Amino acid sequence: MASDAPVIACRNVWKIFGDDPTGYLKKMPSGHSYDDIRADGYIAGVKDVSIEVGRGEMLVIMGLSGSGKSTLVRCFSRLHDITGGTIEVEGQDIMALSEKELIDLRRNKMGMVFQSFGLLPHRTVLDNVAFPLEMRGQDKHARRARALEVIKLVGLEGREDYFPRELSGGQQQRVGIARSLAIEPDIWFLDEPFSALDPLIRREMQDEFLRLQEMLGKTIVFITHDFDEALRLADRIAIMKDGAVEQCDTPDQIVMNPATEYVRKFTEEIDKSRVVHAGILVKPDQKGEGDPVPAGATIHALASTLVSDTREFIPVVDNDTVIGAISRQEALHVLVGSN
Repeated sequence: MASDAPVIACRNVWKIFGDDPTGYLKKMPSGHSYDDIRADGYIAGVKDVSIEVGRGEMLVIMGLSGSGKSTLVRCFSRLHDITGGTIEVEGQDIMALSEKELIDLRRNKMGMVFQSFGLLPHRTVLDNVAFPLEMRGQDKHARRARALEVIKLVGLEGREDYFPRELSGGQQQRVGIARSLAIEPDIWFLDEPFSALDPLIRREMQDEFLRLQEMLGKTIVFITHDFDEALRLADRIAIMKDGAVEQCDTPDQIVMNPATEYVRKFTEEIDKSRVVHAGILVKPDQKGEGDPVPAGATIHALASTLVSDTREFIPVVDNDTVIGAISRQEALHVLVGSN
């Protein structure tokens, strides 16, 4: 999980597409809606977004096609210049960076993985993974050693001399991930990296990704349109619609307390018991009696306890400290799907 200091700080950011976006934003009436802006001949790819990403956090940005999620992440790395607002990366205003400073930031701090693998077909796995290090001008032996290290990390040891055409889709995606990791980025941007994979391979790649994050502790911004994937991977989820962030919160809070009707529709088919943890239901002023349950346990995992227990309040423990108690009745409502 993240520390308090944000790695990325995005404040009142706009990205407008059109003939004169900067001039239009300056004169645009306050409260102009997405449809109003569109009627004026412009598109609000990102609409007044303020969001932070903490160190070591995995922020998942999701929404339907055209919601602005990919545009926002491209603003984070200044692949798109923003129309208004500010974006700071580790305290630096990225719009104030020179072209050379921006290239250095991307090469040394940022890794990027996209839906299309973008592998070089005439190069082996080893050479594909070493390619960004070659572009840096790194010594051949050093880049080979680093490439072999990350190839092993993503589970492709023994396939170093394979060409992309000899790999499955999941293996090709692992090469893309290894290539982005080769530069040892502090910040990792992933734009729907698993969406082209079949469901079984996709699940395996999610498992692999979680394993890597547990080992490496990167600051990650991950884009998806799959809510199940977001719930599985995220520390926090930002849900976007028409260029704006509708809600940014933990998976528990998104599911239990949707901020808008749009967010509620995203969550209505979700089995809340598999998402909500005991800690989110804690009442600090209640202590309960008897054996406690862990704060990190999902309500689904506690099902047998909740069904067979007779206590009105069940203690909850976090790091060996009782932090309060959950109402058994409230937890049962979550378990059986009551709203």
